[in-house]
Amino acid sequence: MVSRLTCKALVFSLSFALLPTLSHAQSSTPPHWSYEGKEDPKHWGKLNPAYAACSSGHIQSPINIANARQVDLPPLQFSYSAVPLSIVDNGHTIMVNYAPGSTLTVGDKIYTLKQFHFHHPSEEHVNGKKYDLDAHLVHADADGHLAVVAVLFKKDSTPAPLLDTLWKNLPAEKGRVVEVSSVSINAKDLLPPTAGYYTFAGSLTTPPCTEGVTWYVLKTPVVISEPQLDAFAKIYKHDSRPIQPTNQREVLESK
Repeated sequence: MVSRLTCKALVFSLSFALLPTLSHAQSSTPPHWSYEGKEDPKHWGKLNPAYAACSSGHIQSPINIANARQVDLPPLQFSYSAVPLSIVDNGHTIMVNYAPGSTLTVGDKIYTLKQFHFHHPSEEHVNGKKYDLDAHLVHADADGHLAVVAVLFKKDSTPAPLLDTLWKNLPAEKGRVVEVSSVSINAKDLLPPTAGYYTFAGSLTTPPCTEGVTWYVLKTPVVISEPQLDAFAKIYKHDSRPIQPTNQREVLESK
């Protein structure tokens, strides 16, 4: 069981650029990690004791979604509101912080949207297929339990309107949150028209790789144009953690 204090620390970590770690929240310089070289995902677990779960965890994310069992699952109910744009290039991805008030309801559980960010190419695979990009929408409930909704993107000729807005307002420097009060965005514009999903227990996909995260991967991909994909790839050519062992955990699929 993850303590309430630990969960709140996780939300803090996610909300502030995915950089601070649980044991380094007090430090101004958290341990560096990367997707390439000597600090790449193969080495995350050895970079610092706070990152141990990256190598020793048993329900790590992302995974290849295969052999999912279809069952009656509660629908994902999104109640997202438009908010002023708050965007940061945190050195690992482009992230949008979300003002309070937007929620995800799953059965009797209510989660608040905290932020969303992107990975290129997609971290999640479905039956061995990876996608061109994914968005991770990070939520937390009142006790700090985390739920992440993953949206898969495939390249097409049609641009995604919200991405155009985000890319036009990319920060000029890394690590500085830019508040663009004149620009309003709504995370619901990232979502596909249908909300069928896969769900499983997993972890954060970046250090400290903490487990106890509930994942909802939407089955229907959305489109991204080639220029939009190229614009992100110029900043982050590759910011995806490799697929992790499923370790016999159950993956469920909504009917």
